[in-house]
Amino acid sequence: MAEITAALVKRLRDQTGAGMMACKAALTETGGDLEEATDWLRKKGLAAAAKKAGRLTSEGLIGVQVEERLGALIEVNSETDFVARNETFQQLVRAVAALAPRAGGDLDALLELQVPDSGRSVADEITHAISVIGENINLRRTAVVEVAEGVVGSYVHGALAPGLGKIGVLVGLRSAGEAEQLATFGRQLAMHIAAARPQAVSVDRLDPALVARERAIYAEQARASGKPDNILDKIVDGRMRKYHEEVVLLEQAFVIDPDLKVKDALDRLAETLGSSVTVTAFERFALGEGMAPKTGNLADEVAELAGS
Repeated sequence: MAEITAALVKRLRDQTGAGMMACKAALTETGGDLEEATDWLRKKGLAAAAKKAGRLTSEGLIGVQVEERLGALIEVNSETDFVARNETFQQLVRAVAALAPRAGGDLDALLELQVPDSGRSVADEITHAISVIGENINLRRTAVVEVAEGVVGSYVHGALAPGLGKIGVLVGLRSAGEAEQLATFGRQLAMHIAAARPQAVSVDRLDPALVARERAIYAEQARASGKPDNILDKIVDGRMRKYHEEVVLLEQAFVIDPDLKVKDALDRLAETLGSSVTVTAFERFALGEGMAPKTGNLADEVAELAGS
């Protein structure tokens, strides 16, 4: 009997398009024989998605799930926006989002969790959905935000259904203050994050490499301006402050009240609640961000889908 290694499971998955757990089960049942394992999957209808497994997925939905002081985000991609509006696809995203808090932001752990209604793993549930819907589907990423005390605010932009949309945001607010007011502000701050796209909560949490690069660019620009050397540092410092106002959450102008910075709005809320309010973390998922754009002829793509 061949050893059931991760590489062997991956090879079978690449060949068949079946889920990771299904491939492992097939190899176990067939003593590690790839050909027999492929037949085993085909007999159970788990290899039906093989032709679709390599197709680009850049549409889909962001799913948001909040349970008390723990929130989770997922991104599930499809090939077309038409499928993203399909109730079967939306039900899949809801089912996976409901499990996501248990995975703690670990994608592999989430893929292994069992979907209660079907008894299948998330990986196999996705494979099943591919065979039913007829498009490639991919669970791309997940993240969580949790607070020990306070609330996790959330917001879904471009919502097609509750908790499902094109942009999803979670933000943790640590506070002993009244929960309802915290939750209201949490939603407003999540809306702000959706719109303003900050890169870090505070200046000290910015990526040092990114900060160094920006400072080097501003320094070179200042030297090229011909200004005296004794004011170059002041010019760079001023541009870095402006940069912080653009990318740091606490330094940004609050979209709900642009006369206030976010940190000032937090101070006002703390005064009202009689308790400090701290942003612990945030996560922002925008559908398809960072993915390669689709290329090719639309008519050819439609013809390919029709013939699948």
